[in-house]
Amino acid sequence: VRQPRFLIAVACAAASFAAMSLVMTAAPLAMIGCGLSQDDAALGIQWHIVAMFAPSFVTGRLMTRFGKERVTAAGMLLIAVSAIVALAGLELINFWGSLAIMGIGWNFSFIGATAMVTDCHTPGERAKAQGANDFMVFGTTAAVSFLAGSVLHNSGWASINWLLFPPVALILVPLLWQAARK
Repeated sequence: VRQPRFLIAVACAAASFAAMSLVMTAAPLAMIGCGLSQDDAALGIQWHIVAMFAPSFVTGRLMTRFGKERVTAAGMLLIAVSAIVALAGLELINFWGSLAIMGIGWNFSFIGATAMVTDCHTPGERAKAQGANDFMVFGTTAAVSFLAGSVLHNSGWASINWLLFPPVALILVPLLWQAARK
């Protein structure tokens, strides 16, 4: 658990899943608050879910070709891009585009980070390492999803998206350093 590689992998997984949960929880409420229909919000979430899982057909091949760290970093960058798209306006295309990009970013960053965790332990440590990873990832995600409504209500949709930049920046530095060392 004290290995830098393990800590970076868990931080990436937790940040990507928390970011996705924050946006996915708040987006339909923000869309309806901006005067868009429930059908528009539902379709946005549907495409977000497709974007979360459809890239899985190629994510493994991308990790084999470019490395787990680079694919994870690309996912974190896509999460930042999704925030930029969301901050660019309150039109339907901004919401849908942001949700789709977030889904792809989550896929690359979460799957890449999870694959990085598997490189950090011996077979005898597997259960403990996976348990620690799951506890940190899903504990963070649960806390953030509970905060989404409150942050949206008190600070607005823009604040939800501005909150994505600090964890992405904090994680990209050690992640890219680790990728460069390989």
